[in-house]
Formats: sequence, structure tokens, C-alpha cells
Amino acid sequence: MTKIITFIAILICSYVSAQTTYETEMTTAISLWTEGKNADAVVVFEKLAASETKEWLPNYYVAFINALYSFETKDKVQVKLMLEKAQKALDLAFEKESQNAELYVLQGIIYTAWIVSDPMTNGMKYSGLANNVYVKAEKLAPENPRVVLSKAEFDKGSAEYFGEDTTVFCSKFKKSVELFSTFKPTSPFHPNWGLDRAIDLVENCK
Repeated sequence: MTKIITFIAILICSYVSAQTTYETEMTTAISLWTEGKNADAVVVFEKLAASETKEWLPNYYVAFINALYSFETKDKVQVKLMLEKAQKALDLAFEKESQNAELYVLQGIIYTAWIVSDPMTNGMKYSGLANNVYVKAEKLAPENPRVVLSKAEFDKGSAEYFGEDTTVFCSKFKKSVELFSTFKPTSPFHPNWGLDRAIDLVENCK
């Protein structure tokens, strides 16, 4: 996760021509996040989401930050609060842009976080839901590296749980690395994370 945040910070800092209030506030919010001021960053993103009714990215980052940090939290009460907040923000993003593969990937991450937090209770409930959203993402954007990476990683986790062969997913991880080499985000604020994770998975693939 640190690699994800660092990469986003470098990308945003290189964008020096922000001229609109939206761009300035997005830069501020992401800078706060990279400094570890998660709560402050979320506040700025939430304000932007409320004022910029056509922009899905502020809601995306509110959901993304809460989902990411839920994986690091041991307190199940806090995990529940984070994931509920993440889901609410993501629902608002979907209202603004329903056919967006990046949002479906994030939905899959949220479902996975629920599973990880309590496998015995949430495994059956969320596994099918996660699989469905990754399939939707793949249909919308089959060449998006995060779609290929996230779906393959989720499928690999499922295969491991049932004791199945996971070597088939190595080619998927390699494909995502290749796709990252040519992927260009729409703006400095659009999702562009995942390459380091993909490389790690390829290097550890058996």
C-alpha cells in the first residue's frame, strides 16, 4: 500500500498546472493522504464529492482510502465502520458513473476486505458478489491492467482456499504487467495503481 501511495504522490506532484478549484483541491487531498493524514484527506474528498456533482473521483478516493486501511485494522468494529463508509462513498460514485470498470474493481476490493476481516462469517456471503463485479469489470475494460490484476488475484485466492492449482494465474499477472506498460490514465487524478503489486505477484508466482 505504501508503494501505491508513493506512486500517486509522485504523479500528482508532477502535475503543476492545476488551474481549477477542483484540481487544486484534489491535489491538496491526495497530498494529505500521502502525508498519512487520512482523515483530513477524506474530509476534503467528501467536500469535493458534494460540490462536484458530476465527478466520481472524490467518492472513489473516499472509498479507496477506507477500503485499503481496513486491511490493516485488527479492530472488527473499526473495520465495519471503514467498510460501511467505503461502500456508501462507492455507491455515490456509481450514481455518477455506473459503467466504470475502476469502480467495479474497487467494489471487489471492498467485498474482499469483508471476507478477510471474518472469513467464516463473510466468505460465503461476499465471494460470489466479488466474483460477479470482477466479471463485470472485465466485460467493461478487458485491457485495463487493474481489472486483469484484481480479478486474477481474487481468483487465485479462491483457488488456494479450495486447494486448487494456482499456476494458471501466473500468465494473468504477467499480462497485467504488460498492460501497465502501455496504460495511460485519463488525468493525473485517475487510478493508476497496481504495477508494483503485479510485479511482486509475477516474481513470486509458482
